[in-house]
Order: sequence, then structure tokens, then C-alpha cells
Amino acid sequence: MDDVVVRDVSVVDGSGGQRFNADVAVRDGKFSHVGSKAGRGKIEVNGNGLLLAPGWVDIHTHYDGQAMWDSFLTPSSWHGVTTAVFGNCGVGFAPVIAGSEKYLINLMEGVEDIPEAVLSEGLDFNWQTFPEYMNVLEQKKRILDVGTQIPHAALRFYVMGERGADHESRPNSEEIEKMGTLVEEALIKGALGFSTSRTIKHKSGDGSYTPSLTAKESELMGIARAMRRAGRGVLEVNSDFADNDFEVLRRVAYEADCPLTVLLLQVHNAPDLWRDTLARIKRARGNGQKVNGQVGTRPIGMMLGFQSSLHPFVNHPILVEMESMPHNEKIYQLKNNKKIQERLIAETPTDDHTAWINSLLSRTFRLGDPLNYEPNINDSIVSVAKRENVDPLKIALKWMLEDNGKALLYHTFENYYDGDLRVTYELLKDDATICGLGDAGAHVGYLCDAGSMTSMLEFWVKGRARGPRLPLEFLIKKQTKDTAETYGLFDRGLIKPGYKADFNLIDLDNISVTVPRVDFDLPAGGKRVQQSARGYVKTFLSGIEVMADGHPTGQLPGKLIRGSTQAP
Repeated sequence: MDDVVVRDVSVVDGSGGQRFNADVAVRDGKFSHVGSKAGRGKIEVNGNGLLLAPGWVDIHTHYDGQAMWDSFLTPSSWHGVTTAVFGNCGVGFAPVIAGSEKYLINLMEGVEDIPEAVLSEGLDFNWQTFPEYMNVLEQKKRILDVGTQIPHAALRFYVMGERGADHESRPNSEEIEKMGTLVEEALIKGALGFSTSRTIKHKSGDGSYTPSLTAKESELMGIARAMRRAGRGVLEVNSDFADNDFEVLRRVAYEADCPLTVLLLQVHNAPDLWRDTLARIKRARGNGQKVNGQVGTRPIGMMLGFQSSLHPFVNHPILVEMESMPHNEKIYQLKNNKKIQERLIAETPTDDHTAWINSLLSRTFRLGDPLNYEPNINDSIVSVAKRENVDPLKIALKWMLEDNGKALLYHTFENYYDGDLRVTYELLKDDATICGLGDAGAHVGYLCDAGSMTSMLEFWVKGRARGPRLPLEFLIKKQTKDTAETYGLFDRGLIKPGYKADFNLIDLDNISVTVPRVDFDLPAGGKRVQQSARGYVKTFLSGIEVMADGHPTGQLPGKLIRGSTQAP
């Protein structure tokens, strides 16, 4: 007898093949039957024709800290994620020398916008080496499987000390050798890869650039040789791709004999750079290298509001003075005191923040319900202000004061240069890309793209009105089988006998994301932008039901993944 039988479901198995009707059975944590009528199960679930698909494999998260204090890893578990990989972009919390933890916290605060107070309270740093960090991760019960990578910044600081924090400081040959030895050890002990950052967008809390920004090829090659010796692992990179950087990374991955996965998106200061990078990825793939680009499924969306970390008036002296006020009292003053409203608009500070914010308003929109992830530029704050012949800040203030000052504005920060998702469509449909960029657990004060796999189904399969859509089967493959196999996880991402029984039962007609909100549920009362989901009927991990109708069942079968896995 099987442990679980789900009857009468529409299966999209993750392979990219057409959906089919079937019964699906599970035994000992793995699929035992996918096809016509299954035998009896200890637990019987009537699927009633709902969609059954593999659990999402999200390879671009930043749960390095949250995985230590949150067994439920929200919001990812709300969105059907069953495997999450962190340690991305060269930042993390191991290895670490006792007494230097504040540097790693400061770096994570700056690069990924996770407040220092949250991390200081949430982490006890009862580890130093990377294998010790993994051991602590392994002891924690959680709702989904996690895997991690050894981050370049932490490694550099651990080996080089204070010099390692300076991206222009060069390690000597002994230090390169030591870094390689530590990477090799981490991979052999189960790290899924090595990550580094080469983008000027990544700065520590004190404003200094990430330590790996300009690491020389000699340093990277030393690490590559260690990866080759280990015989496993992925090279994950966030780069600006300046000065032929992709070719450097390609050579490093070739030396390491490992897959290379890079973040690939349309940046608005170089809106056509993605084409060159994608062409280089495809050329490398044509030469036999395992290379892909991680792409988003919606604009990189900043949430601006009185409760988030960013909004047009955050630097205004009036708001600075009101910072300590209770939210309701502050909003009452802003709503009812016309003089304050007038001063907010007429007396804006002349500084870099104001100039930056003003440049955002032409691509900043009101959030509606249902959400529209491809808003028309004619509906932006600047466009509405022009039609009403008022200052754009007046429109921004009016919209932010809605819902008792809890309303959030949606700024399309990247992947939206043309005012639509034509570039995202081109990136998504390419075989050289996989789904990524959700950044779950990061940028908590103004970003929540962790639910992008949910909005992917809602938007690209069902709802897009301003351009072509994409097939359900194709998209599910890009967020399950393809993401899993990028990290050598060949035991999941498919609904087939012998594979790990991680799956979602989905009401496709009603799948959707909720309007983002700000919660104050992090350690030390820290805030984060959150987004829930509708339409996930059940989520199973290793054949155990962990979510039902959006609520955890209390079961916590999640494991730490150590190294690559074999296909059944």
C-alpha cells in the first residue's frame, strides 16, 4: 500500500511535456506511481482535476540568516517552494572568525537590506568554519529543503582579515591557496557551490564596495582549481559584465569544470547589455560549457510607502521629525494638516536622494487588486500628475496616504526600461535561461519578489494582456527541473516514479498573489514587505503534507541538502 495517493489530477510533470490526467502515488518519500488508476493509499486525496506540479526549486534566495530562526521560511513556503538555495551573490555568514561577526552583518545589511538589529538578534554565530555553519543549519527543523553556497566576501575576510574587506587589496599566493582549500573542504562537506559578486550595486552598510568586486583572475583561478579538485559545485555570479567580465568568468568556470550561473536582467543604465551577455552565454553553451542566465518573471519591484524603507519623503525634515511617532498618529497629521502637506511638496531637500527619487516617479505606479505587473506608463505618477497639472509628489503623497498610510507604490526598478515586459518575455522564452532573481529573504524593507513563481502562473499563463503569453508546461520546467539540475539536484523537479515527492496541488483558476503589505515580525521587531498567495491547495515535501490552503500543517520534514544528488 502506498503512503499517499492523489487521484484525478492534471499533471504537469516538470519535463516540459504536455499535461495529462493521472493518479499520483507516493511511497517512502518518493513517487511510486504516475499514471492510470493507482492502488490504495494510507492517505487518499481527491484532486478533483486540479493541477499537480513539482514543488518550486528557488535557487536565488538569501535565507542565510532567516534559516536559523524561521522554520517556515516565509514567504517562500506560502508560494509552494519546496527547495531553496542561499549563499548567493558572495555574501553570507560563514566562515567567520569569532569577534568579526559585525562585519558580515554590516555587509549583509548593505548588500541585501536586512537590518543589523534583525541579524544581531536572530543569529548567535555558534559556528566559525563553513562546515560548522552547515552543521548548525542541519540541526534546525524546517518546512522545506535548503542548500547553501560558500560566499566569496566572507571567505576573503576570513582569510585576509581587514585587508579582505577592501576589494582593491590583493591576496598573496598563500592566501589564495588557503581560500581554495576552504572552498574545497566546504564543497566536499556538502556546499552546493561558490558565489561571488562583481557589481557596484553591492555595498556594505558603511558604503564600501563588496570585497569581491574587483577580485583578479588569479584569485578566482585559485578557487576554480579547488572546485575542480572537489569535483563538484556551481559558480554563481552577480556581475555588471563590464570590461569583458563574462569572458573572465567563463574561463574560471572552465578551469573549475563546473556549471556557471549568472544573474541576467535589463538594467536601465545599460538597457541593451543583456543582449550581449545572453549571446555570450549561448556561445559558451555552444562550445559545450554548462552556463545559464537566471532571469526574473516580472519587473524588479521596489515598494515605496510610509511603512517601507523607501519613499519620496524619507529624507524630508518633517518626516525625520515625525519618525518616532506611532504610525496612526503620524498618518493622521499628514492627512489632516494641509500646511504639512504643502511643505512636504514645496520644501523638498536638495540632495542626491531627492534627485534619485524624482527620477523614479516616471516608472512608479499605484498598486491595485488584482495586481498588474505590466502597468502602462500612462498610469505612472508622472503621467497622472501631468494630466492633473500638479506636482508628481502630490500624487505620490495622495496614493501613499491611502489605506491609513499603509498603501505601497510600485516602482519598476529594473526589467522595465521600455515600459513593458517585452525584454522579460525574450529572456524567459530562451532555452539558455532559468528562473531566478526572486531574492527571497533579502531587501526586506522595500522588495518582495519571493512570490514571483506564483505571479508567473497568474500573469504569463493566464493574465497577460499587452503581449504574448507562455505555455504552462514550459514555465513550470524552468522553475523546477531546470533550476534543480543547475545545482546538481537530479532527484527532484519531476513528477516521475523514483523522484522525490515534492509537489503542489494548485487551483490554477484561482492562483494569484496578494497585495504586498508590511509586517513587523522579524527579530527585534524588524519590518519586511510580505506577499501571500491564493490557489495553493496543498504542498507536499518528501510525501508529507506541509501546507494546506495557505496554512502550515505543522509538519517540518525539511532537510539540509549536502552536495549534488543522482537521478533515480
